[in-house]
Amino acid sequence: MAKLSVLLPTYNEEDMIVDCLESVKWADEILVVDSYSTDHTLEIVRRYGARVIQHEYINSAKQKNWAIPQCKNEWVLQMDADERLDAELQAEIRDILLAPPVGVDGYRINFKHHVLGKWVRHAGLYPEYHLRLFRRDAGRFQDREVDAHVLVPGNVMTLRGHILHFGTESLSHRLRAIDRYTRYESDEREKQGRHYSWFNVTVRPWAAFFYYYVGKLGLLDGMRGLILAVIKADFIFWTYAKLWEKEVRAGKRK
Repeated sequence: MAKLSVLLPTYNEEDMIVDCLESVKWADEILVVDSYSTDHTLEIVRRYGARVIQHEYINSAKQKNWAIPQCKNEWVLQMDADERLDAELQAEIRDILLAPPVGVDGYRINFKHHVLGKWVRHAGLYPEYHLRLFRRDAGRFQDREVDAHVLVPGNVMTLRGHILHFGTESLSHRLRAIDRYTRYESDEREKQGRHYSWFNVTVRPWAAFFYYYVGKLGLLDGMRGLILAVIKADFIFWTYAKLWEKEVRAGKRK
């Protein structure tokens, strides 16, 4: 039987982390990589027997890649504090650990995203698969400032169960996150040699809105679908607006 380490990055997660820990408390190890929390996060995770390591946060991918080799077990499940495993997924993972298939390095898991307490079925959010269960020595996150995914060299399979994601519990929290993540995304696009253009702050945000609200049927999710389509458009606008700001500060445009 193989053993499992749950890798859990944290920073001031006291409001969300208990439900996450409850869903993975059966794992052989919970490894928390903490960015120097100032609330009760560490006190809570230690009550669940978690091992805590601390590291200065640069970006999500670097934080996780620094921590992965420090997991004790062959298999790693990466979770965030605002996520939990449903019962079906817990049972699936336990079955896999009893006899992991030869040649399989990772498993994709489907997400159910909840917005203001309700699962959103459209707006491009379902189905949405991410590789989160992988062999420790095979999987690493892409070197990206934001939205990095795990890459593995071997075969990847797909699980039936879900990770439940509660990333939008308040609109104020989501708006603060947009400010942070659009900064990361503008850094990534600058690194890729991308540039600001008038098209990217006018046409692309509107195109994104109609794609997610109409094309991806966000309209069927009521006000939540409308909010999500606006957020998608907003994200693109502020990403390129911040890229414009970088170019102004660098003297590349007026």
